[in-house]
Amino acid sequence: MAITASMVKELRETSGAGMMDCKKALTENNGDMEAAIDWLRTKGLSKAAKKSGRIAAEGLIAVADKGNKAAVVELNAETDFVSRNEQFQELARNVAGVVVSAGSNLDDILAAAYPGGATVADTITSAVATIGENMNLRRGLVLSVEKGVVASYMHNATAPGLGRLGVLVALESDGDAAKLDALGKQIAMHVAATNPLAATTEELDPAAIEREKAVFSEQARASGKPDNIIEKMVVGRLRKFYEEVVLLKQTFVIDGENTVEQAIKNAESDVGAPIKLTGFARFALGEGIEKKSEDFAAEVAAASGQS
Repeated sequence: MAITASMVKELRETSGAGMMDCKKALTENNGDMEAAIDWLRTKGLSKAAKKSGRIAAEGLIAVADKGNKAAVVELNAETDFVSRNEQFQELARNVAGVVVSAGSNLDDILAAAYPGGATVADTITSAVATIGENMNLRRGLVLSVEKGVVASYMHNATAPGLGRLGVLVALESDGDAAKLDALGKQIAMHVAATNPLAATTEELDPAAIEREKAVFSEQARASGKPDNIIEKMVVGRLRKFYEEVVLLKQTFVIDGENTVEQAIKNAESDVGAPIKLTGFARFALGEGIEKKSEDFAAEVAAASGQS
């Protein structure tokens, strides 16, 4: 497979490795980007744990709650200017409110009734014509608990319930709701900062674990150690990997000492009942979406309808 300059550029931006190393990694792995990242890691040339999507699309993340349920949505638009448009903000906020009842399936959300009678899909289409920018409801998610709270956190909110990074955390408990909500918001702030891959080790993608094992094994073998030592090295590195990407095993950023799991346990006496974290969601605006590069003047012209 021919290795193009754009492929080398993408791998370099993703991994932080040098240009020639990236070209060699792609050549050795027949252009497979994921395999090339792993190859760089086994050679000690990249510290990237996973491919991170570049934040590119504009718009808003919105959160809404109702009782023991809460929703988070991502509504995209073409430019950052539209996120400050009051009509667009109202649209994002209302769609989040619809999702609380409609659920997490995108087709169901788009077909659901928006306040006023039209469907969400038709309302977005009308807003496109009114505001003058292409818009897209990319995703929505609902978390709920039978007893307890679903706490929310919006990092650097542009308006109440609106911003570029929103988090939900579901905590199940019979304890004090106000104290439980306060704990949930702290955990949500932690999730915003650390971006865990899963709540528990069991919830991690098995393929991701096997991939890490393979990388760690290659790194350990390169040390020339015997097989029994290599096995222990891999186990130790996997344990460290879990501490980095599993929410309950991460060090709680609020106190910097306990794991999140232990912090929840410690809070039970104050809340007055056992607490179980049943889920979380973290939506960062535009993650994983590519956007063509434009200069600021061109963005201003596009937003104002000028050529």
